[in-house]
Amino acid sequence: VQLQASGGGLVQAGGSLRLSCAASGRTFSSYTMGWFRQAPGKEREIVAAISSSGARTYHTNSVKGRFTISRDNGKNTVYLQMDTLKPEDTAVYYCAGGSNLLPGVGGPNVYAYWGQGTQVTVSS
Repeated sequence: VQLQASGGGLVQAGGSLRLSCAASGRTFSSYTMGWFRQAPGKEREIVAAISSSGARTYHTNSVKGRFTISRDNGKNTVYLQMDTLKPEDTAVYYCAGGSNLLPGVGGPNVYAYWGQGTQVTVSS
């Protein structure tokens, strides 16, 4: 499966962005999907993840109540709605997919497929 992330940009603190990740192939609906981010000088960290059906989600503590992951299997797309953005959310955001994964379990190495990344910059 190939993943194409989009939707990043420059936004002021308190603003919103919605990231999208479009997948090719007919097996998208079988994958757990995740959003990761990597800030300069820091390790890549998970932001949110969603099960193949969308029934189960995970959001890391620092984004709970502000970010929401969702998916539309009919459109082969996963989304990350980001509200109340903070300067510390500035990073390159990546979408990723993998099989037989529980949302929130395991780090980046358990995801087999990766998009190219989209830059999110939040100004103070």
